[in-house]
Amino acid sequence: MRLEQGALASLEEAASATAKAATEHLLSLQDPAGWWKGELETNVTMDAEDLLLRHFLGIVDPAVAARAAVWIRSRQAADGTWSTFYGGPPDLSTTIEAYVALRLAGDDPAQAHMEAAASWVRTQGGVAASRVFTRIWLAMVGAWDWERLPVLPAEIMFLPPRVPLNIYDFGCWARQTVVALTVVMAHRPARPLPFAIDELIVADRSDTPAGGVFGILDRALHRYERLPGWFLPRRVLRRAALGRAERWMVQRQEADGLWGGIQPPVVYSIIALHLLGYPLDHPVVAAALAGLDGFTIDDERGRRLEACQSPVWDTALAVVALTDADVGTDHPAVRAAADWLTAEEITYRGDWAVRRPHLAPGGWAFEFANDHYPDIDDTAEVVMALRRSGHGPDAGTPAAAACRRGVEWTMGMRSRGGGWGAFDADNVSRLVAALPFCDFGEVTDPPSADVTAHVLEMLAGEPQVPESFIEDAIAWLGSEQEPDGSWFGRWGVNHVYGTGAVLPALVAAGVPLIDSRIRRAVAWLESHQNADGGWGEDLRSYIDAKWRGRGDSTASQTAWALLALLAAGEHESDAVRRGVAWLIETQTVEGTWDEPQFTGTGFPWDFTINYHLYRLVWPLSALGRYLAATSGRRAGL
Repeated sequence: MRLEQGALASLEEAASATAKAATEHLLSLQDPAGWWKGELETNVTMDAEDLLLRHFLGIVDPAVAARAAVWIRSRQAADGTWSTFYGGPPDLSTTIEAYVALRLAGDDPAQAHMEAAASWVRTQGGVAASRVFTRIWLAMVGAWDWERLPVLPAEIMFLPPRVPLNIYDFGCWARQTVVALTVVMAHRPARPLPFAIDELIVADRSDTPAGGVFGILDRALHRYERLPGWFLPRRVLRRAALGRAERWMVQRQEADGLWGGIQPPVVYSIIALHLLGYPLDHPVVAAALAGLDGFTIDDERGRRLEACQSPVWDTALAVVALTDADVGTDHPAVRAAADWLTAEEITYRGDWAVRRPHLAPGGWAFEFANDHYPDIDDTAEVVMALRRSGHGPDAGTPAAAACRRGVEWTMGMRSRGGGWGAFDADNVSRLVAALPFCDFGEVTDPPSADVTAHVLEMLAGEPQVPESFIEDAIAWLGSEQEPDGSWFGRWGVNHVYGTGAVLPALVAAGVPLIDSRIRRAVAWLESHQNADGGWGEDLRSYIDAKWRGRGDSTASQTAWALLALLAAGEHESDAVRRGVAWLIETQTVEGTWDEPQFTGTGFPWDFTINYHLYRLVWPLSALGRYLAATSGRRAGL
């Protein structure tokens, strides 16, 4: 179906006005230093664990607890439960942690909202049915028995990188958490809460011991842990292992005082070092606590903690969006962002060098400070942003030189088969995920379609990239296409995100628009457009295929679908025009879009994110590319 010429012109005019309002709003959010950073909203376990940490360290401030309680209560559903994402189903572990935190903040268990939560927890099996990490927190505060938890021995630090189950078999986020937890679990601390949580215990429910080989191993490790302290071989090994873990953690503390720029390794490292004798005023611990405070937001909605911060990612996406919207490279905002991004280049050899010892450093991380863990996805996006900012391959600027290093580093981080993971190369061990300890979230970092697509899109614009890299990436992505024509989204929700990343990359790499892989993906997107013209996908698609491409329309997911369709040459299609119209109709008076839904992914299904800037940058990119296609100009150039 084709719109009449007058209607088409009207749509383009409205799209142009919408893009202009979004551009102005985005420009208003830039920090004077040149960066952008939207709030990274997750679930209330961040806030609950912050209060539990403060209790453990003996630094709970009643005022802080009260403000955190405001936020936690505001996220509680009518049935008394908490979920891990907006509109999601109740989650047992999240509900338990939120309940205990509210009790720490002074909420009476006899209050209706507390009784409702406790009653629901009991119907689900109580604390014994919760995930291992929840029970570790409860063990640390004297509300669970360490003997009823899987063992993670500190002696794992002795395993060399080529031996299975060594720490480098874990993804970097899990690795940093595991090292700290080996110290915590060696000490088995218990600093009791000022109350019991008997109301969350189901008397006839017990933990189900792990079966198979790993169950046997866990039982053997429990016996090892019970060896007497005077048993010399164990005492010597444990002391040496704890010393190695301590050095490993201290060496990886970042300039902002944190570890990995994400909450789990930060809080566990603080606890671990405190157990090793570091007082709270020790420079290492004091810097970590100050850094954690920097993740705090306290406003009219309450006090809450970001699990991470994403300024590099947000800034790169903002530059791409602005240049898509025809903001010139000489614009002060673009120049300032390019300068800031250039200064954020990482030239340090981090953990990635364990598997790539001869590769020169380069690239960018996600956060303000995370030099040990640059990531491939950010590096690809930053290179594309800097190229669009006027620092092309032939430019003799520091930014162009940083791009060249980033490209070389990215190529060197390719995994076997032609795909890319996020932080490491060939991080694909299946053994670590089978450990009884690992019952929550992804613990390895295999290649994914969305990261590989961003890399392919970046490499396609770089001269002197061996053709084999392009061909292998195209072939790898082809092998990952789902039977329905979509691609899985590892770091965004979900098949709309994956498909929205892959199609622009394939086209940029020279795959013809008539290629069956592209046509099948276009058909999938068109068949999953909502009646209102937008696209949406619920997080349940990670566990239930019936939800693929299904969900309330959101600005970011509509933009991803549009970016894919526009790349495939569909700018005159009814689907594209309806999607553009949806963005026009739903823009707020401020120039952005409302999006309470979580469309970002930390761990598929288990831990998801609402990137508050996604609702602005992705729609702006989509509108800019639509206008470029209909006017005949090339977006971003």
